[in-house]
Amino acid sequence: MSARLFPKIKNFLFLFFFFWSCISYAQEFRFIENVNLSPEKLEYFRDSVRFKVEGSIPIESVVTPRNPKAILIFRSSNNSLDLGELELKKNLSDYSFEAEFRIAFKPWMQEGFLELQFFQGKKETTEPFEKRTLAQGIILTPFLAKVGKASPNEPIPDVGLIIPAGAVDQGAAQTKSFLFQFDPGSSVYKSSTANEKQFELVRDFVTENPDVKSVKITGIQSPENSEGKNSKLGMDRAQSLLREIQDKKLFLRDSMIEVGARWNDWFDFRLLLRDFAGLSTSAKDQYYDVLMNGDDFLTQKEKLKDIRGFDQVARQLYPKLRAAKLEVIAKPGMGIGLAKMNILQKELTGNSSNSELEFLDWALAAESSARLEEKSQIYIKMTELFRSPLPYNNLAVVRMQQAQRTFNPDEKENLWAEAEWLLQQALRIEENPYSLHNLGQILALRGYYWEAYKYLSNASVLTRNPDFLKRNEALRGALDILRGDYKLATLRFDFEYTEPSSYFNKGLAHFLAKEYAKASLAFEESVFLSREFGYGYYGLALLAVNSGQLEVATIQLQKAIEANEELYKWMLFDPSFEEIRNSEDFFEILRND
Repeated sequence: MSARLFPKIKNFLFLFFFFWSCISYAQEFRFIENVNLSPEKLEYFRDSVRFKVEGSIPIESVVTPRNPKAILIFRSSNNSLDLGELELKKNLSDYSFEAEFRIAFKPWMQEGFLELQFFQGKKETTEPFEKRTLAQGIILTPFLAKVGKASPNEPIPDVGLIIPAGAVDQGAAQTKSFLFQFDPGSSVYKSSTANEKQFELVRDFVTENPDVKSVKITGIQSPENSEGKNSKLGMDRAQSLLREIQDKKLFLRDSMIEVGARWNDWFDFRLLLRDFAGLSTSAKDQYYDVLMNGDDFLTQKEKLKDIRGFDQVARQLYPKLRAAKLEVIAKPGMGIGLAKMNILQKELTGNSSNSELEFLDWALAAESSARLEEKSQIYIKMTELFRSPLPYNNLAVVRMQQAQRTFNPDEKENLWAEAEWLLQQALRIEENPYSLHNLGQILALRGYYWEAYKYLSNASVLTRNPDFLKRNEALRGALDILRGDYKLATLRFDFEYTEPSSYFNKGLAHFLAKEYAKASLAFEESVFLSREFGYGYYGLALLAVNSGQLEVATIQLQKAIEANEELYKWMLFDPSFEEIRNSEDFFEILRND
């Protein structure tokens, strides 16, 4: 763990270990030894936690309890929920009990535990003769779904959908990937017809989307013998492509280009395998079983060779890995020019109810403004000049984004309330999908997931705009996860994303639907887009611990918590990693820098 992180959580760790130090699974019990909990680890599903408790209490000849009682309690350091007395059935040699429970989940339960208390019955007392912890915490994996809530140690999520100024959503970022091939074992750029065609496509894309946000070059290499064993080959290819891009002057600022490489990594092969039409789903699963087993790269390489038909697959896919990938994220150009902007600035401070500028000029000026305060001023003036849902809706989005930037609950609530009022005004002027979606987003941020889902669903049927549907479906997918409809959630994420959170949610949906190969790909896509986000690593750790690979899970957890302090706090109470927390490897995470 980094030195930056450890001081912040030192006191938190002390409280954590002090709290759990009272709980031990090594105790011996006189009367409540034979108790079974099913499932062994409590898990959240939809709005509740469901479990079954059964067991027996022996009857001893000398110290037979009179009127024994067994009480079940869920409690934490500050809260408790009395689940009542278990009905004891007297048999020849014991008292038996069996009961099923479904309890409404409360947030404090994440840090609580389920406790069985046994009262011997000799006399009235508030102190149990024995007590036993049956489960620590609750598996709350669905609550990892990202619905736009801002956390102190994470990048501020982008929430809200503006009504675009024109027919095309000029505010939507576009992502495009381009593949440049190299000769076997070579890092010299090859000016082939295929590669030059890729550059033509890059030029076309940048011409249509001149507002370039990021450029990333990733050099890769194939496992073929012809590629050699030089780990520098991928980086050399990336540098070679970088020089070619600089010579062709494709981008205004070469300093924005990020260069990297992957070596001894099956990530790109898995992407090719996913889209490979030459294999059935069941055949691909054989490959995924090997690629996800946690073995090192060379061991997996040998095991892949044992799969029937692998040679043919390798002949078709391996050559595509002698390459460098170029990924560009960009937006269409916006703005109204200096002359019109001067007029707009003058009219902003005036009292006239008429404008020399067109509605579209005002809308484009607001969209192209970098600062939220500038956007706010323009949209407020537009509500005075034009009768349209656009300024009301888009001003509401500004308020939503301002709410994302404060952790003062009263200020946040006031901004949300104002945004809701503005959205209702927009809907009074004209029913539109954007305002309905944004109302759903605010409800989701407040934690009213079922109500949010209704607004989002109503919004989705009012437009076929692909950029709108991508955002709407992604948010509905996150809510599907929270609602426990995991299979439906997997169908929501059939898009390419630029946000690591969307790929994480996609992976989470597949993980909870027990589609582990697809979950792994999505989590890795999240990591690829942003290692600093951390959640992709956490998802990979969940996959590893689910398959019994504790060492792999520990490695992925270390990456996750180094990237994101919030995940560290979450992991401390996640029963999924109970075995890791009880091992020396867990403490090694604390010591490592």
